[in-house]
This record gives sequence, C-alpha cells and structure tokens, in this order.
Amino acid sequence: MVSKLLFDMDNTLFDLVEAQVASCHAVVRFLGHDDGDELFSYFLQPVHGFESHGNIRQYMEDRRIPLDGTFDAACRVYESVKLKAIHPYPGVVETLENLSDEGYPMCIVTDAHSRDATLRLEKAGMLRYFTSLVSFDLVQEKKPGPGPFLTALEMMQASPSDVLLIGDSIRRDIEPCTRLGIRTVYARYGDRFSADRQEHGADYVIDSMSELPEILKRINQA
Repeated sequence: MVSKLLFDMDNTLFDLVEAQVASCHAVVRFLGHDDGDELFSYFLQPVHGFESHGNIRQYMEDRRIPLDGTFDAACRVYESVKLKAIHPYPGVVETLENLSDEGYPMCIVTDAHSRDATLRLEKAGMLRYFTSLVSFDLVQEKKPGPGPFLTALEMMQASPSDVLLIGDSIRRDIEPCTRLGIRTVYARYGDRFSADRQEHGADYVIDSMSELPEILKRINQA
C-alpha cells in the first residue's frame, strides 16, 4: 500500500524552465539588449548553477556591461519576473486537491531553498496541500544524493515501501529513489533535458498529473 507521497517541485508541479526563459528576456530588456535566449543558455551551463545569479554576472561581464548598481537591479528583475511566470501545469491543482481529500500526506523534495520553494508554492496556489518540505538549506545535500529523500522519509515517519515519488528527472529523482527502494512515477511531461525519455527506469510514467490517482488506485487495489 502507498500511503504517503513525495513530490519533486520544479518542472513537476509547474514549468520552471518557461519561467526562467521569461525572466531572462526581462533581464536583457532591462539591460538594453535583446538576446534573452542567449542569457538563458548561461543558466544551462554547469558553471554557476541553474538558478544562480552568477549567470547574470557572467553574461554582463562578457558584454562589458557595468556591474555597479545595475547587477543587483538585474537580479531583482530576474527573481520578480520568474516568480510571476510560475503557473501550475494543467490538472496539478485539481489532482493535489483530490489526493488531499483522500487523506494522502504529501511532501516536497526540492533542491531549491526553503524561502524560494515556499514562494513558488504560494504563487501556484499549492502550499496548503503539503505537510512537509525538504529543501537544500535543510539537508545541505542536493539530489541525486540520498539525503533529501531519507530526510523526507524521516519527516513523514515512513519506510520506502510506504511512499511513491513523483518527479521529472530520471537522474535526480527516479534513479536515487529506485536505489532506496521507493517506487517512482516519471513525470515525463516536465523533462526537457533527457536525451531519451523512453529509457526512464521508473515504475510508472505519466504525461499529465491527472493520471496519478488512477496509478494509486491500481497500486492499492493490487
């Protein structure tokens, strides 16, 4: 029986990539340029991190845009527009409402900091559905390390066989949970970066969050 649920947040509950692209375009307009996709490409490089302001600094330095005063303002534009651009994927809020009504405790496991995670969940209208939140600043370990997932199990007083993980990343969600004995659902709709989304290794695959209740029903009636 699955009695508790673990959810990845970004690109599983809402499209963070789309929000990142929108914020990058807003930043370059603020700086008087018109190459938002070019700025976004900095965020995809494994140098500063996917959400680091260091990417904006590097972009500005490469174009010899003065940092004094302008850099901090550009970072504020980036954060403000990114948050405004976060919207739930279709069917997510309705599914969470359903699962909450059925009594499933639900926990977020994310690499975001707790403040950012809380703001995003509030913006998307989802915060009230989650009983616990495991963030990077809580465990000081990022996925695919086991720490975030083990902390979530401890917080929920659950064993691996009690829970089901729903996430969009094969490397950072599906594979580590499989190694821990946690059953997994691959949110294929949110994974833009996998070379082959067919080779996922998950127990279940969904192309919409609205498919999740039927999977739970099948598991718990088996």
